[in-house]
Amino acid sequence: MPEKLTDDEQPRWHILWTRSNCEQLVQDQLSIKGFELFLPRLARWSGRRGTRYLAHVPMFPGYLFLRQAMSKTSYLEVCKAKGLVRILGERWDRLGTVPDGEIASIRKVIEAGLPAMPYPYTHLAEGQRVRITRGPLANVEGFVVKPEPKKGLLLLSVELLRQCVAVHIDCTLVAAA
Repeated sequence: MPEKLTDDEQPRWHILWTRSNCEQLVQDQLSIKGFELFLPRLARWSGRRGTRYLAHVPMFPGYLFLRQAMSKTSYLEVCKAKGLVRILGERWDRLGTVPDGEIASIRKVIEAGLPAMPYPYTHLAEGQRVRITRGPLANVEGFVVKPEPKKGLLLLSVELLRQCVAVHIDCTLVAAA
């Protein structure tokens, strides 16, 4: 019978802060070593010399997510990655964590293929927390800003990063969380 893991041994989502434009480099190095990483991307139109093309850019520039039960050994292994600035938190044994629900919400937005955009982090306690009841984003929770009869803006936040992503939603599909 497998042993039950303690809370400290459970894998948790951590945030890796990278040098500018090094998110993919860090992800590639750590993926090869077997770490579970998540680098959410947004599709953005870009242009150079009159040519426009669709580029996939990090949703949170300079950051990616790592799911790991962090021991000192794994912490040191992660810190060896070229392009990594640091893992967010105080020390190796007191790292910041991101709730699974926040990561799941971001994954759902990406999988739904809806247009999303970065949005400045605001003090979210002023807005009402809501849950989408139906559609491709069913059960995603966030905060509504600019509620209009048919179209509103839902904010998904990553508290530890103090950043948000906004996605347009149909406000008729929203209920209080």
